[in-house]
Amino acid sequence: MACDYDLVIIGGGAAGLTAAKTAQGFGKKVLIIEKKQLGGECTWTGCVPSKALIKIAQVSHYANRLSDFGLKTLHPVEINADNCMSVVRQRVQDVYAAHTPEVLRRLGIGVLIGAAVFKDKHTVVVDDKTISFKKCIIATGSRPYIPHIEGLDAVDYYTNNTIFNIDSLPRSLVILGGGAIGSEFACAFNRLGVQITIIEKQKRILLHEDSECVTLLSRHMQQAGIRILADHKAAKIVKQENGNIALTCVNSAGKQQDIYTDALLIAVGRAVNIGGLYLERAGVKTRKRGIIVDKYLCTTARNIFAAGDVVGPYQFSHMAWHQATTAVYNAFLFFFKKTVDYKNAMWVTFTCPELATAGLTEGAARKKYGKKIRVYKKEYKYFDRAVCDDQKIGMLKVICDKKGFIIGAHAVGAHAGDIIHELQIAKVKKIKFSDLVSIVHAYPTYAEIVWHVAKKAYVQGLQQNIFLMILKKLFGK
Repeated sequence: MACDYDLVIIGGGAAGLTAAKTAQGFGKKVLIIEKKQLGGECTWTGCVPSKALIKIAQVSHYANRLSDFGLKTLHPVEINADNCMSVVRQRVQDVYAAHTPEVLRRLGIGVLIGAAVFKDKHTVVVDDKTISFKKCIIATGSRPYIPHIEGLDAVDYYTNNTIFNIDSLPRSLVILGGGAIGSEFACAFNRLGVQITIIEKQKRILLHEDSECVTLLSRHMQQAGIRILADHKAAKIVKQENGNIALTCVNSAGKQQDIYTDALLIAVGRAVNIGGLYLERAGVKTRKRGIIVDKYLCTTARNIFAAGDVVGPYQFSHMAWHQATTAVYNAFLFFFKKTVDYKNAMWVTFTCPELATAGLTEGAARKKYGKKIRVYKKEYKYFDRAVCDDQKIGMLKVICDKKGFIIGAHAVGAHAGDIIHELQIAKVKKIKFSDLVSIVHAYPTYAEIVWHVAKKAYVQGLQQNIFLMILKKLFGK
């Protein structure tokens, strides 16, 4: 069957762009159909602007701590952060410049701006254009989920899609949701002088992270002035005459309390973008949380694949990239299919300080392996580089099975997101954790903490070595 394109990709975000460049590298004729702007949520309202905001907040934080480093100013430091969002928006434009439609077209990738609608499993319609394809990848991403709360429709509120459009910071901000997005915004805005309250319905924030690490992080956030109301949910929202917002919160015991704020940010989860595609015409089936795919990322229509947030289970840009390359590979290399290994998922939450995760938490590891696990850790306050930088809040924690292989690694502290990668490599490549002690680590660096924790595993291994135990008994040493 003659088709206009070898591959049509619906959605020009993290997954879509990666899929397009990968397929083009395979020599395929590719078209991206994007409803709004290339770059997707990551570029415009997610990873890029949030990290730019976090950097600005970090600069503000250090400007207010000059005396801690023995520095004096001739005049009092007074920071007005109202202009920070214009800088954030400029950073977004700087990143977007690398993947505009013009850039992609120069690479030989077709770009069409408009809403795609399936006609059948080999055809989509965009406005008045009918486009045929051999293979298709759906990568339409996700959007903020808006909960049903009494009175919410009557007030103005922000999501990550709209918060970066503000021109001046509110004096106070209530954040509904203590997941990654809510916690990152809480830390950034707190450092910029905004009074922050997090309302989280679970027993603690960041429920899917290691509990010991979250306890350390939560304590530090609260010491920094962030109010955390765990085990609470918003039951009612009212706009007051002065324009402020009043929230009535209820905990699991039924106790109510009222909170007053200048602004409200909704960060309680994500909803997938699959409405309006008419997937049923193509034979693509869905479930509540997205598109149904097999282990090869193929949908119920055998020539149509899906990747990124519409698939899950992890809604991260780096997982979207991984899924996108896998989907392209499986779409065109039929005899050498690949699967996505979710056992090796990892992520970083860019709170203050950072929290990085690879593999099982200690709780999950104990549930799966019982008492057979080994846990090694070191706090930043006993780590030279962290002391030099006055970054003593933090910890590295590594969980191994009985044979000494890594099954989980968690870092909370400065540069946690960079530290975790060495442990991820060891975990994926099945390198015993204690073997990392033989790798020279430069002193003093943050990565060196891995060596210190690996040394604990190495020493424990020596102490449990039967041959050495016999020698010790024979010679008394």
